[in-house]
Amino acid sequence: MSARSESSKASIASTSGEPGSIRVWDPVVRLFHWTVVAGCAINLVIEQGNRFHRAVGYVVAAAVAVRVLWGFVGGAHARFTDFVPSPAALAGYLRRLVSRSEPRYIGHNPAGSVMILALLGSLIAVSVTGWMMGLDRFFGNETLEELHETCAMTIAVLAGIHVAAAVFESFRHRENLIKAMFTGRKRPPTGTDVDHATDSH
Repeated sequence: MSARSESSKASIASTSGEPGSIRVWDPVVRLFHWTVVAGCAINLVIEQGNRFHRAVGYVVAAAVAVRVLWGFVGGAHARFTDFVPSPAALAGYLRRLVSRSEPRYIGHNPAGSVMILALLGSLIAVSVTGWMMGLDRFFGNETLEELHETCAMTIAVLAGIHVAAAVFESFRHRENLIKAMFTGRKRPPTGTDVDHATDSH
């Protein structure tokens, strides 16, 4: 990306949002993120089988379905083609992360991308097992209940790692990533920053 392009982007951003920022996370991505955060937090403390627990579970399942669809038809940074890494790209990023030379990514970095995929998979699994537990055929099935609980605990562990990684990356690149998921905005790419959405255009 040329210096002129970066300057133009920053100029446009300063009149449309935070000064010197660009929009990265669209409303659908942000709404999905915080719906899942709230829904999973609520259902971790509400007993399984409770009507409210089931209702919250269906809301989360609907949010996941929308996010998966949005991964194919949504904005540039929301699409799976933007952030799902190849094994080689992931390995290369992890090597640079260990040597503390990893680049800043405008969207998801390769490690974060794998985490998103793992969370989506776990959310789908917990939703499907929760739905099955409400069917007469599987009512009282202890194996299914244990699988559902394991999926829920897996989500909790992955979420904890995800938050810790976001805080770590915020310090590494001096950018508040948690705030960015509220506002949708981040600072424009410069230097060695990676922006696949721009590179693909």
